[in-house]
Amino acid sequence: MRYAHTVDQVRAAEADLMARLPEGTLMQRAATGLAVAIGNFLGHVYGASVVLLIGSGDNGGDALYAGAQLARRGAQVTAILLSSQAHPSGLAALKAAGGRVGGLAEIAAADVVVDGIVGIGGRPGLRPDALAAVEQAEHHGVPIVAVDSPSGVDVDTGETPAPHVNAALTVTFGTHKLCHFIDPAATACGPVHLIDIGLDLPPATASALQPADIRDLYPTPSAESDKYSRGVLGLIAGSAQYPGAAVIATAGALSGPLGMLRYVGPAAVAAEVRASHPEVVAGDGRVQAWAIGSGLGDELDIAAVRELLDAEEPVLLDADGVRALDESGDHTQVLITPHAGELARLLGVDRSTVEAARLKHARLAAERYDVTVLLKGSTTVIAAPDGQLRVNTNATPWLATAGSGDVLAGLCGSLLAAGLTPIDAASVGAYLHAAAAQLAASRGPITALDIARHLPAATHWVLTGSVPNSADSQT
Repeated sequence: MRYAHTVDQVRAAEADLMARLPEGTLMQRAATGLAVAIGNFLGHVYGASVVLLIGSGDNGGDALYAGAQLARRGAQVTAILLSSQAHPSGLAALKAAGGRVGGLAEIAAADVVVDGIVGIGGRPGLRPDALAAVEQAEHHGVPIVAVDSPSGVDVDTGETPAPHVNAALTVTFGTHKLCHFIDPAATACGPVHLIDIGLDLPPATASALQPADIRDLYPTPSAESDKYSRGVLGLIAGSAQYPGAAVIATAGALSGPLGMLRYVGPAAVAAEVRASHPEVVAGDGRVQAWAIGSGLGDELDIAAVRELLDAEEPVLLDADGVRALDESGDHTQVLITPHAGELARLLGVDRSTVEAARLKHARLAAERYDVTVLLKGSTTVIAAPDGQLRVNTNATPWLATAGSGDVLAGLCGSLLAAGLTPIDAASVGAYLHAAAAQLAASRGPITALDIARHLPAATHWVLTGSVPNSADSQT
């Protein structure tokens, strides 16, 4: 698992470690890792032109000491001082190594600009002089390497309400921060390179599952398993207006670990589902979980859904099904899978408000409705009512296609029926859904059913580490 900590958690861990180390040791560790990362990013050091944007914080000190190391290896290093309180020892080290202080004109010919403007405690936005330097780099197409986090983003929320650095690479220390996981700031970070500096950290605020975690959680059948013990999912989806949603959600569910799917809905839609998936059982019966909402439109029966929410089986609510939520009752076994617009309607705010503060609104919905929230998007945010937070970061833009969310709802419902908790079902489902899209997109644009068809191969890929051949992934 990858973990992300808050600014306060990181600062406390740094203070504890610095109290036990000789003065300056921690900064030297960070600077050495930063210098190596910049050299790897450039592909060479000797003769490279490096410009440092230096503010008053420790990130500026990290950048100055890293610049000194690069200068000793033959780089031409120039520091642009954006504060009269630049780290004095770091600046002296840079000058002693042959670096110098310059102005904005140096940026045009640079190979890389290093963002040491503000540290992780900085507020969103950039001061005019810093913004002018960043705009110069952008104008001349000079890539920026951010130190710890891109200056100007909100480190603890991932929000970007004001001008900020857009980095080609972010080099961070000790642990990931929330802005590295959550959009829109995650996009501003670019790839993130983590350097271990020996911090003793408390439990993380957020985590992102990796393949080993999926292998530990995935409900693999045993020799004694049957279709009932593997899990039976009840699916209420599709309508006269959107019959395809039921077919697509069924495809997603059948590509998960469940043993049987019961479809409950209009006879005409049931006929289409069974025409595509003859193994589906149509009609009521005992289930281990419900997936409700994809394509229901105006045919959503809120009263009937609320009865199921009050029953003992876990329930997934997608799309129109989310409208059945109310603030009463115990919904800790409920998983909702809205996109930003659906979550905005649930919370009574504008879609743009949710998109600008994804973490805030996912947590708000989880707390208000006592549910686990899977907020779909470029980075999927999963917030549980007990405060747990997970993020899925392996998505591909090709997932933005009609019906993709129906596949995800079916898959997560399947995982619920197989016995996973809402947060684990959401986390495993989001990861495998994205992995399937990556496989499907290896040949170009994809549809929702392409994603569903690639789910078995993606699951095999993640569970075994064996990349499937292209022919297998098409079947």
